[in-house]
Amino acid sequence: MVSSEAHATRSARFLNRFYAWRAVRARPATAFTSQPEPRTVGSVARGRQLMAGNFLFAGYLVEAEDTSIWDVAAPDYSFVEDVHGFAWLDDLAAVPDPAARARAQDWTWGWIARFGRGRGPGWVPDLAGRRLIRWINHALFLLRNQPPAASQAFFLSLGQQTIFLSRRWQAARPGLPRVEALTGLIYAGLALRGMEEHVAAAQKALEREAVDQIDAQGGLPTRNPEELLEVFTLLSWAAAALEEAERRVGPAHLAAIQRIAPTLRTLRHADGSLARFHGGGRGPEGRLDQALADSGVSYAQPDGLSMGYARLSAGRTSVIVDASPPPRGRASLNAHASTLAFELTSGRRALVVNCGSGESFGQDWRSAGRATPSHSTLVLDGNSSARVASGRRAPELEDGPRNVPMEMSHTPEGVQFEGGHDGYLRATGLTHARRLELGFDGRDLTGQDMLLCLEDADRKRFDRVMDARGLQGVPFDLRFHLHPEVEAHLDMGGAAVSLALKSGEVWVFRHDGAYDLTLEPSVFLEKNRIRPRASKQIVLSGRALEYATRIRWSFAKAQDTPVSVRDLNREGEDPALNHLT
Repeated sequence: MVSSEAHATRSARFLNRFYAWRAVRARPATAFTSQPEPRTVGSVARGRQLMAGNFLFAGYLVEAEDTSIWDVAAPDYSFVEDVHGFAWLDDLAAVPDPAARARAQDWTWGWIARFGRGRGPGWVPDLAGRRLIRWINHALFLLRNQPPAASQAFFLSLGQQTIFLSRRWQAARPGLPRVEALTGLIYAGLALRGMEEHVAAAQKALEREAVDQIDAQGGLPTRNPEELLEVFTLLSWAAAALEEAERRVGPAHLAAIQRIAPTLRTLRHADGSLARFHGGGRGPEGRLDQALADSGVSYAQPDGLSMGYARLSAGRTSVIVDASPPPRGRASLNAHASTLAFELTSGRRALVVNCGSGESFGQDWRSAGRATPSHSTLVLDGNSSARVASGRRAPELEDGPRNVPMEMSHTPEGVQFEGGHDGYLRATGLTHARRLELGFDGRDLTGQDMLLCLEDADRKRFDRVMDARGLQGVPFDLRFHLHPEVEAHLDMGGAAVSLALKSGEVWVFRHDGAYDLTLEPSVFLEKNRIRPRASKQIVLSGRALEYATRIRWSFAKAQDTPVSVRDLNREGEDPALNHLT
């Protein structure tokens, strides 16, 4: 995500400092009146890494043993935001060791001493909301064996941050940042003596935000699956905290939860992870399943599109397709040119993926990750189907597909997706169409990609392009990026690719032989790692020479691969451990 600082105007930064200065002159709450049940769950592995002095935030690793988290030289502003948001407190609280509690206490009261007077980068609404949730969730963990003076300082800071948030939540960007700010305000208003007056206003504001941001498909304007999960989790936490305090949860609030849950099920791969589109990652381990279970919304995913995505599933196989135009305007700051790209997961193993968001690896990787060649779809003439605006700190996506028709249907063999987009129409006269069919047993995915001139005007435009290129055609590359743990080898004299998964499954990629097949290097831009992971991609290359070009291909399990495989070795472990390998 683009940082809060990148969005803040000079006026907003001044007002944040002004209201922080005013808030810390108050002398508010001194105790809890009630405390929501802790719901944030951290990683033991990440907690131990923090204790060892390995600070991994926003994709950057800083090794600083025996150093306070506030003395670490931050390499990037997103690193600073992660530290001041205190989500790391979940990880330290997960470690069953008194030393972890002592470290958490030292760093928490260190923040109060250094920044509690209204100074520093943590005084922005979304970070204040995130921090309040963690402090309240882990209050018993933090306050154990603390002297009265330390407890008083802790409650005083909680109250001052709540006052700041009550005056500045409106400055948070719509969507996830504002939901985070308002959820923190509700938590604090319910928990702290003298802060009850803020709850009703925060509830109404959260309901308005749910109505404005969550559409009829249960999606966000950004179309970022991981961001939707975070919003869903916060709305569920806020609802649970209100119910525990015997307060009524507003109908719009509940309706948003009920709309989002089926959408997240659509976006959930067979391995429990989220589809990786438009800047989102797979989500924290177990977060999606836990959030869906906590919501109490049990019905399955809906028919048709969910937040612009189509899902095909059968057996132990899932396919998720980006089947809508990319986000526009401010919602596109993290959007990708990924229309008609798909991901394929078999059981607990990802097979075909998108490269992912490269934001945590720097601007160059972020730009590369947003481009069409980083997605499992067709690239025409080496160009992306949508263009990233240049010359801006947080560039929006523009000139992308506008017409993206799609249809889902059942055939005698399985479930079928058909879609198309006009992202290349203006430049070449060609429309990209894609047909995917997943067999009822989940053992084969057949596909057909087409480049078509649909109207007379399109054929004339294509003819002009052909004439300008000496009738050499328009080059295309059909890319299928593979997960780094897939072992891929050219087979059958270069006519197929054998794909071995760590579960023991073997898949085979084949094509109709009309175009060139190569196995090329790729990268997997996984969050919470310090560098991209090397992987491979299958590429079918050719040229569009006529008004209709068809490329047929398939992924199928090898015949001797059993229907069900016991897969006991979970991919990924914890990124906090993997980054050191």
